[in-house]
Amino acid sequence: MDISFEDIELAFCYVSNDQMFSHSAILCRETGEIFCISELGDSEDDLPEDIEDPDKYISIPHKNDLGLGKPLVIEFTSQYLPEQIDRVYSIFRRKGAYSRYKELLEKKGFLDKWYRFEDERQKAALKEWCRENEIRYTDKPV
Repeated sequence: MDISFEDIELAFCYVSNDQMFSHSAILCRETGEIFCISELGDSEDDLPEDIEDPDKYISIPHKNDLGLGKPLVIEFTSQYLPEQIDRVYSIFRRKGAYSRYKELLEKKGFLDKWYRFEDERQKAALKEWCRENEIRYTDKPV
């Protein structure tokens, strides 16, 4: 069964939208159905009884699982704003780093470029994760 990559990507965004372990999404390899679970322990979906079966279900990764958190920021900064690298390291030593980082990018005129860079890297990493986990996907809506 081919699963819509768009659905996988939406689940990835749901999981990655907050700190690790705040949200999770579980993909059923057999049906392609995705179950979303919030940090509060309640879920947006009724969960199947066998959801713990690793042969049937797999957790959608968080961006940090794929090296797309701070390492991606450092890569982008090194490539496009190398003169700001010390400042970016300083920004990421405290809470609220991403909002301060985006403010810096906005001031320097690089915010749109960052969003394109981040999106391309996330798509590529997520497709690689699918290949590694033998998840067949389609780029067409299912």
